Amino acid sequence: MPLAHPAADVWTLLADVADRTPGAPALLHGDRTISFAELLDAASRAAQGLADLGVTPGDRVALWLPNVPAYPILYFACARLGAIAVAVNTRYRAVEVADIVGRSGAKVLACAPGFRRIDFLSILADIDPAALDRLTALVIVGEEPASAPAAIERLRRVPFDRLLSRPQSGANNARPNAPCNIFTTSGTTSLPKFVLHRQGAIANHAQQTARVFGFTAPDTLTLSILPLCGVYGFNQTLSTLAAGRPCVLVESYEIDEIARLIALNRPTTLFGSDDMYARLLDEVGGDRPFPSVKWAGYAAFNAALGALPEQAAARGLLLCGLYGMSEVQALYAAQPPDAAIARRRRGGGVPTSPLAHVRVRDPESGALLGAGQPGALECAGPSLMVGYYGNDAATAETITSDGYVRTGDLAELDGEGGFTFLSRMGDVLRLSGFLVNPLEIETHIQAVPGISACQTIAVPRPDGVRAAAFVILQTGAALDEAAVIAHCRQGLASYKVPVRVFAVTEFPVTPSPNGPKIQRARLRDMAMAKISGP
Repeated sequence: MPLAHPAADVWTLLADVADRTPGAPALLHGDRTISFAELLDAASRAAQGLADLGVTPGDRVALWLPNVPAYPILYFACARLGAIAVAVNTRYRAVEVADIVGRSGAKVLACAPGFRRIDFLSILADIDPAALDRLTALVIVGEEPASAPAAIERLRRVPFDRLLSRPQSGANNARPNAPCNIFTTSGTTSLPKFVLHRQGAIANHAQQTARVFGFTAPDTLTLSILPLCGVYGFNQTLSTLAAGRPCVLVESYEIDEIARLIALNRPTTLFGSDDMYARLLDEVGGDRPFPSVKWAGYAAFNAALGALPEQAAARGLLLCGLYGMSEVQALYAAQPPDAAIARRRRGGGVPTSPLAHVRVRDPESGALLGAGQPGALECAGPSLMVGYYGNDAATAETITSDGYVRTGDLAELDGEGGFTFLSRMGDVLRLSGFLVNPLEIETHIQAVPGISACQTIAVPRPDGVRAAAFVILQTGAALDEAAVIAHCRQGLASYKVPVRVFAVTEFPVTPSPNGPKIQRARLRDMAMAKISGP
């Protein structure tokens, strides 16, 4: 089925598909199948329910939910209202949730406190009630707990199903330039920045990636394994829906459950990280463990899995490198599935939009570089963000005067119409597929009594890329490594928790005209030697 005419906004994107194929399956979740017509109807009713709670165009609605049908329903509801959906990572703990909900000024927070795989209730119990003062209501997806934590006790709590009992929304405030998504990303401070996108950019990118990735094929089915709160999982899911094809919503990141759903649903395309594919190949035996998968988009985050593309190819799994980030959306570029494995294994690729353009600049001289010359990657195109919500200064630093995003990545043009991602230029860590500012972890650790300074780096491990921390102790203090790690578990997402914490008398530094610079590569080598040593 060819794509409909270009959708001007997110609501039209869904409505056009529902109008053309109302009975076609859109979302598969457990034993439940939701058609495009049912998805449209539920989203319209949820829009009216949110409006009844006081949500108006431009208001923020925080979605702190796993991959369940309520997430896309509420997202499309926000699009119809002209509201902004704020993605809150389900791995976030109390400090992070309170910061994002409070700083975004969210009017409504949707969460699933009864969800069995994530202890939302305990996290809510640790939140300072004052941090949620600006909320007018909490939308409860699933069962409501018998007793409410203090943080939400005084808040109006509305069951999600009650929103669906409302009549369809009569007003439609979806517009191409209406802001619709906020994704969080690490910045130059301990607080994440809020990446803001408009409806036209989201809808256009979804249709374009659907076209380039061949999602319009009649047998297309994808698994939404990656969390919808992240741009990677979000863009994959919306692109599949834009093509009028079904997604299987996967609640769990447990490899045996993912393998079961692959065998049951026979997806044609997968998206994930190198860690995920390595574990899947270990979990499922045979020469062709995933015969239905035509190709799989993958992000290489773990240097310890450098041989994975060849290992996967030997068992019939064709991995294609991708490129994306919150500021330009995921799936911004991809390596062609018919390319040689030497090219497919690289991050980067050819931009999915014919209107997109990349350039590489010498970070010192500012000169534009040619093919094969590493430099700072800058990206332009219709999928770019509006800017950082509430942070004009950071927006001005990131978007050039001629409309390119300074990505902070090291890359080189490949001479074949695309580019190759090489590494992050700065110190940002990539842990479990998420960009993490080390300052977030370091600030948290430095709150532990007896610790005067901290530096955090990422180290590749067989079970994924993990953080490791080095600390300088105050005079007379002793390091209690287990206590520091426990402190991190209480306040940070699990993927930010260091696998080890080491005490040193000083950090290795290199003198420079602007002051001494810490040798993070040296710290990484020290950590790897200590972790892999006796």
